[in-house]
Amino acid sequence: MVGITLEEITKKFGNFTALDKINLKIEDKEFMALLGPSGSGKSTLLYTIAGIYKPSSGKIYFNGKDVTETPPKDRNVGLVFQNWALYPHMRVFKNIAFPLELKKSSRNEIEKKVREVAKMLHIDHLLDRYPWQLSGGQQQRVAIARALVKEPDVLLLDEPLSNLDALLRLEVRAELKRLQKELGITTIYVTHDQAEALAMADRIAIIREGKILQVGDPDEVYYKPMYKFVAGFLGSPPMNFIHAEVEGGNIRIYQSKISVPKQYREIIKRLEITEVLFGFRPHDAEIIRGEREGIKGEVYSFEPLGREQIVTIAVNGDVFVKVFAPEGEHFSFGEKVTIVPNEERIILFDKKTEKALEYFP
Repeated sequence: MVGITLEEITKKFGNFTALDKINLKIEDKEFMALLGPSGSGKSTLLYTIAGIYKPSSGKIYFNGKDVTETPPKDRNVGLVFQNWALYPHMRVFKNIAFPLELKKSSRNEIEKKVREVAKMLHIDHLLDRYPWQLSGGQQQRVAIARALVKEPDVLLLDEPLSNLDALLRLEVRAELKRLQKELGITTIYVTHDQAEALAMADRIAIIREGKILQVGDPDEVYYKPMYKFVAGFLGSPPMNFIHAEVEGGNIRIYQSKISVPKQYREIIKRLEITEVLFGFRPHDAEIIRGEREGIKGEVYSFEPLGREQIVTIAVNGDVFVKVFAPEGEHFSFGEKVTIVPNEERIILFDKKTEKALEYFP
């Protein structure tokens, strides 16, 4: 299989810079997710790795070999598109076999490989059907089978599940993860869905405006985000952010005071920080009735979700914070409460750069 190294990859379309000096190393057999909003450059990066786009500058290496100028057909990559791109006039068997026919493989080899990969993806009973006779999930499996049948060194997936309904998406992503581990194939997966990236990937590269902001395993990017954008992009609901002032050993949030978390005391003192963005995730806080050090507010709304509920609390009347609460706890609109974040999970960001303080030198 193949490890991939990207060095200073820049891609321009006229005056527009789609990728800006991207550096990334993807290990052999790794499942790497490229995560970001629409227009962030993640698909452009995928197609640059595939060879469909040529970088304006920078180098791409497969196992240490420079493939920057190598055409797509000679990179041995399997590419699965968002819209599946099946041939409607061909039966499923022919759709899957097409890459092998282009390579002029023997009839026996084609028959063997197509049936093997179809069985692996549980579509071996559909080989005589046309794409229009299949469900969305079945069509997606055919597209994946077509990418795998030529035994690529790298599997590239461009938002392959975005056209499926929610339940089918869960089913197919579980199969994809299992398949990737069984085959041990280096996989790069483009998505704007943070739940997909967290559930499937070994590591995630978060991209914004053509730049990689952070690369790490799911726990690292979720619990130790480097930037406010990363913290806000991951999680449902996303992280809460409140503008706050530092006063001695306390953080003032409007009319409330919280002690500066111990993990930030030294850096705040060293950098003489007076203002921060105070961040915490909805499941990393509890709602208290009565006096307690925390963030004072009033219950604005509550949303039962079965085993838990999301409570929205108005702080200072116009700043809204979401906190998870147990299913059996009852709240009243306008009720005065205190939010007590878990000190160890509080993340403070520099107000100007929006970078987490723990990543400051």
